[in-house]
Amino acid sequence: MTKKTLNQNAKYVQKLIDIIEPDFIFNDEPINRFKIIENTNPNKAEQLVKLKNEINSIRNCSLKNNSKNIIFGDGNINSPIMLIGEAPGKIEDESGSSFEGDIGSLLKKMLFAININIEKVYLSYSINFRTPEDRKPTTQEIKRYSIFLKEHISIIDPKIIVLMGSVAMEAVTGLNGRISNERGEWKEIILKDKTYPIMVTFNPSYLIRFPDNKKYSWEDLKKIKKRIQDSNIKI
Repeated sequence: MTKKTLNQNAKYVQKLIDIIEPDFIFNDEPINRFKIIENTNPNKAEQLVKLKNEINSIRNCSLKNNSKNIIFGDGNINSPIMLIGEAPGKIEDESGSSFEGDIGSLLKKMLFAININIEKVYLSYSINFRTPEDRKPTTQEIKRYSIFLKEHISIIDPKIIVLMGSVAMEAVTGLNGRISNERGEWKEIILKDKTYPIMVTFNPSYLIRFPDNKKYSWEDLKKIKKRIQDSNIKI
């Protein structure tokens, strides 16, 4: 691959900023991104249902008690790409689906910028219930749900994991520093003797609040795209 000049990089940055602004007008037709597609492992769907029921059976959890719905996972369960966010918000809690509203629209545009259709990936959260007033989950809450999240990852068995936000980073890797110091570099985790490549990046909700950081997300997205191409991953 030819090395791009600074001017080209500036062009790519501006391209992403133009593409993923949250005030775009989208098609009113709902996206059917929650359908299970051609499950090649007949046990995978059953394992996911079992895990969801296990999470929904948690006792003495203030998050669960204050939420309307469990937000488990949406998309193609056989996708090679798994995107993990932080925790569902009010819209997701009311709808029962992940990444809704402006956040979902922005994520869709971010993926489209690297030629990935959102229906082709698998989406989940580090915490499966909304936190009160959408506050950041505590370390104790992150640890409690990380057990289920790691099992979730093992069932989906993706080829690439994208951790969106510091909560997702802490839940999967145990790192709890500044996300700006960890994002943009490939990392690895080992679950059940299997190694998974991980890219840490900003959460779409953060980018809506701090749009100046979109240029960094664009760099992360380009690295994800390159990894997909170099690994010959079909989506």
